[in-house]
Amino acid sequence: MLGGLAFAKDGLFIAKHEGDTLHMMQIVFRMADGQWPHLDFMTPIGALAFAPIAAFVKLGFGIGHAVIYAQIVMALVLIPFVWWIGISRLSIGIAYLFCLFVMVLVLALIHGEAQQSLSVSMHYNRWAWAFAFVAISLSVIPQHHYKNATIDGIIIGVALAALAMIKVTYFVAFVVPVLLGLALHRSYRSIFFALVTGLMIALVITAFAGSGYWLAYLRDLLAVAQSEVRPQPGESFQAIVVAPAYLGSSILVIFSVVLLRQAKEQVGGLLLLLLAPGFAYVTYQNFGNDPQWLLLLAVLLFALRPAADVVSGRGWNMRLMLNMAGAAAIAFSSPSFLNLAFSPFRHLAAVNKDYAPLLPRSTQHVDLLTAKIRAYRVDATVAMNDPETGLDFDADLTGRKELVELLGEQLPECTLAMGIPAWINAIVKDLERSGLAEGKRLFAADLISSHWLYGSLLPLIGGAPWYYGGLPGFESADYLLVPLCPISTEVRKQILEIIAERNDTTLNEIRRTPLYILLEKS
Repeated sequence: MLGGLAFAKDGLFIAKHEGDTLHMMQIVFRMADGQWPHLDFMTPIGALAFAPIAAFVKLGFGIGHAVIYAQIVMALVLIPFVWWIGISRLSIGIAYLFCLFVMVLVLALIHGEAQQSLSVSMHYNRWAWAFAFVAISLSVIPQHHYKNATIDGIIIGVALAALAMIKVTYFVAFVVPVLLGLALHRSYRSIFFALVTGLMIALVITAFAGSGYWLAYLRDLLAVAQSEVRPQPGESFQAIVVAPAYLGSSILVIFSVVLLRQAKEQVGGLLLLLLAPGFAYVTYQNFGNDPQWLLLLAVLLFALRPAADVVSGRGWNMRLMLNMAGAAAIAFSSPSFLNLAFSPFRHLAAVNKDYAPLLPRSTQHVDLLTAKIRAYRVDATVAMNDPETGLDFDADLTGRKELVELLGEQLPECTLAMGIPAWINAIVKDLERSGLAEGKRLFAADLISSHWLYGSLLPLIGGAPWYYGGLPGFESADYLLVPLCPISTEVRKQILEIIAERNDTTLNEIRRTPLYILLEKS
């Protein structure tokens, strides 16, 4: 039903995160052309996050339909895994609940949070949570009905490999608790088949990508870990644990550990305690900081409930207590989950005339559309601390960083707030009218260099669809484009400072407009 709702709409309609969507499109188009992440361009996100979409683009579908079809394919892949967990471990009601959670995560058209909107940004976070739910459930919940350690091991191996190839943060956070859970349940056969399955998948990837793939992947991960541009996508790790929005969830998971121990589910309690730091870390690493793990916590608590006559030393009915804890987990997660679940319905109800193609000059990819107001209206945030306005407060008081200079000229303090598609399209059209675009590559001193998507420019060789640090792809660039009102002034400043420190590059200004300064490399 969820996949059908998205399929029924003639295209993919989003209402925010155009920059993130352009980042995704860059990676997908490069992969559809036969390029490999990490080897041909820089990204910390794994290839599996985009490969299903790229496959449909390569087949000739537009990017909008390709995203929808890819989500349906991922859901179909997960169905047998979810089915096995249901028949081997869960009662019928909990099995359907688990299935609902996983399918919603895979097929939603919003990344989470509680703001009603449409977006495919960070789709890989949802997919990774779904595979994490599968691996953790098989590890924590003991088999009650059908028992087959080989099947468990193969599914866990596939799920962990998927995490490593979608977003390695999830793999790092959960691989040890998952394998330890199998060991504590004495399922050594499952561990063996999980390791063999993972190794076989790694060998297949190596056969296609080459032995240097893994080193390149690690290099990208280290570069992002050391990046000063975006050390965290949201709240600090401390806030994820103890801030008002998250403290209730933190207390709940610790309380659930205690309840499981009192219910004589010592292994389940220990594993939940070991999983808790990973839950917090992944939440901290994801934009929006949604604790999607609460959905899994509810399933684990319901699945590990003891018989109705089990009571604690205080006389508490432990089955009832775990029911209450599971209900609390669902309550805490309901704003984000309901937003995810209803997003395909909102997508179907979107009014076509209110949207415009994100790539208006494309013929194949006009099926990914954004709200017209975000496509055409260009807003910016400008600094007003200036002697001429009388607001000339000291920089230490205002918190403003020193303005950046380009060849001795101070650039304005201005940040693009909305209208990325129109802004990039206008820049590319101006370059083409000036005869400066055909067959050329430009490095933008900004968060994204998506200009090649809009015309006759070429993508950077070894570039980064999203800037994390350094100068990836700069050597292949013909031009340096310095936006006067960038998406990120901090990134513009960092890039220009790195270039200024180089002694092997000469830059000559060849064009200037109200939107940008173009410098030719020599």
